[in-house]
Amino acid sequence: MHNEIISEKYKDLINIAKSNNSSFLKNQPFPHISFENFFNLGFINSILSDFPNLEDKSNTKEFDTKRDQKKFATDVSFAFPKKINNFLSYLNSYQFLSFLQKLTGIKETLIPDPYYFGGGLHEIKRGGFLKIHADFNYHPLLKLDRRINVLIYLNKDWKENYGGHLELWDRNMKTCVKKISPYFNKIVIFNTNDFSYHGHPDALNCPDNVTRKSIALYYYSNGRP
Repeated sequence: MHNEIISEKYKDLINIAKSNNSSFLKNQPFPHISFENFFNLGFINSILSDFPNLEDKSNTKEFDTKRDQKKFATDVSFAFPKKINNFLSYLNSYQFLSFLQKLTGIKETLIPDPYYFGGGLHEIKRGGFLKIHADFNYHPLLKLDRRINVLIYLNKDWKENYGGHLELWDRNMKTCVKKISPYFNKIVIFNTNDFSYHGHPDALNCPDNVTRKSIALYYYSNGRP
């Protein structure tokens, strides 16, 4: 499955992790990294093809709060399409967890979330935004500490003027230090703590028939420094 999913450039995940560990830790405003064209093109195209219209599903949730606008996401009872379900299983596998462990340098054993609590599939429509925030850091079901966010973007032909860039802000939430475009087949990995402020605060300017699609996975540990 690994050879089917990961692109040729990144097939040797452990060496990729080791060679990028220093950059991950040094990147500001908090440890993070992004890789373009990370997944096999044919495979990630098939994932996009299977991406459901979340607005039409009964077991998804719509956010319409001061923080999230026009955002749809799967909930813990969502039945993922088979190919997406297999993809998520790989991202929760020992092989991928080992990559994350070595990339981030986290000493505590990383644990995936089989419930995809807060994660799973996300979709945001025109006019939607996500205010700058720090994520919840404790899993209410597993009673574990959240350590890592992994975001996978599925937005083909995304134009700069659509907006929707992931913004990483300083610990005082005063300044945007980094902007990451949500382009197709890009993966973003970053530490989560009380000061990992991020979001996309400006309303999406995409056409009505275009949405910002992503897959979010969160990883935990039993205790943290």
